[in-house]
Amino acid sequence: MSEDSTHLDHILVEWHYSPGQLLVRQVQGADGREVLQMRVDLGILQLECTGRPDGVKPEGFDTYYDYLVSLARKEGELYQLDEESCHEIDREFYQFYHRRICWLNFKRYAEVVRDSEHTLALMDFSTAHSPDPEWSLLHEQYRPFVMFHMIQAKALIALESTNPALAIENIDSGLGELAKVFEKHNASEHFEKDAFVNKLREMRASISEHHKLGPTLSERLAKAIATENYELAAELRDRMDLRSGEK
Repeated sequence: MSEDSTHLDHILVEWHYSPGQLLVRQVQGADGREVLQMRVDLGILQLECTGRPDGVKPEGFDTYYDYLVSLARKEGELYQLDEESCHEIDREFYQFYHRRICWLNFKRYAEVVRDSEHTLALMDFSTAHSPDPEWSLLHEQYRPFVMFHMIQAKALIALESTNPALAIENIDSGLGELAKVFEKHNASEHFEKDAFVNKLREMRASISEHHKLGPTLSERLAKAIATENYELAAELRDRMDLRSGEK
């Protein structure tokens, strides 16, 4: 056996695994690029910061999702995933999950949003072209979890920009989208007790209390409609439409 061994003993000894604790770090690759590393039970995962976390370019595309979209455009509405494609989608979901939680740990919220959007787009594509509804549901069950990360990250980006009102709006908008997901899957009765929903509401309340914010435009609109103050309601709708157009 060559003395120039490729074992990882010295790295694993220097970076001990701790059960139940997320252990991640940012380091430089051999060419100076930034990479992420995660310590897991049986070793270390290394993730690229852009494109696919494993650095692979499927058929020359940045991600497998991009490759699949190109195939679907060529084949049209009848395009359906095969067994190999489903396996590759599973791999990409898993890789982006690992990188997303790394970004959360480093408070790199723009990257959290970017990777969450990729995962949700891949989820949409998988559901639309799935050969097996049960396989689709295996991913769909995690949609609220991915959305929670994205909503949380958008709110934190707004807070970093000292815009707590926008943070509240992002949470409210996200909760509205989450409610649609529960409704789509005939699970609306579970919405109020959902852990992610309650965490977002707690975050919203904390932001509102800390920054001493008054009612949001949507809350004022709801009150105006309830009290039949339609003139004010129309004014508030115009303001909401204007703000939405500015985003």
